[in-house]
Amino acid sequence: MERMQTIQFEGKAGRIDCAIDWPEETQAIQGWALVLHPHPLHGGARNNKVVTTMSRAATTQGLVVVRPDFRGVGASEGSFDKGHGETLDMYELVQQFQGQFPDVAQGHFLLGGFSFGTSVAAQLYSLLAQAGLRTPQHLVLAGCAVERFRFVETLQVPSDTYLVHGAEDDVVPVAEGMDFAQAHDLAVTVIPQAGHFFHGKLIVLRELVAAQWRLGTLKPRA
Repeated sequence: MERMQTIQFEGKAGRIDCAIDWPEETQAIQGWALVLHPHPLHGGARNNKVVTTMSRAATTQGLVVVRPDFRGVGASEGSFDKGHGETLDMYELVQQFQGQFPDVAQGHFLLGGFSFGTSVAAQLYSLLAQAGLRTPQHLVLAGCAVERFRFVETLQVPSDTYLVHGAEDDVVPVAEGMDFAQAHDLAVTVIPQAGHFFHGKLIVLRELVAAQWRLGTLKPRA
């Protein structure tokens, strides 16, 4: 049976309260994934259904998943900072997780985000790359809203970044995801009849993300 625990890291504005999802005890741990939630001022939190669906896609692969609450959400300290402070917090979290869980961190490293979380995820990837630090082997962006909260001048995302969008998304229109894909020469998977929160399509979403994060298909870690 999978298990969940809570843990705290220290961000630029104080405590970052996180859930950690562990694979079933019978599974060998293969690494970890960081999955980021939607807009904090619109009810976004680590227990969002899309976020937990993405987490489930990762734990079934033997990955430990960290689901943080951004600043100002739940027990996390600080206040909403339009993606800037949140990204810096996640940068700190990555370093601290790798220091506290070295056996887990030496395995695979994956990154995913939903809606607002896509902007934090993409910019986190860029900051890690620009600092010459280890970057995630794969990036999944669901309901891509990267440009809405962008502060990084030069955005760097991997060429195999996976974009998945609901065809009937009325919060982040699919055209916005397409524009981002075109700007970065990426493909987009569009789920018919899916809205922003993928209601009724979460199983489809889980299977799509799980297929992307199947460990045997990932590039070797840096």
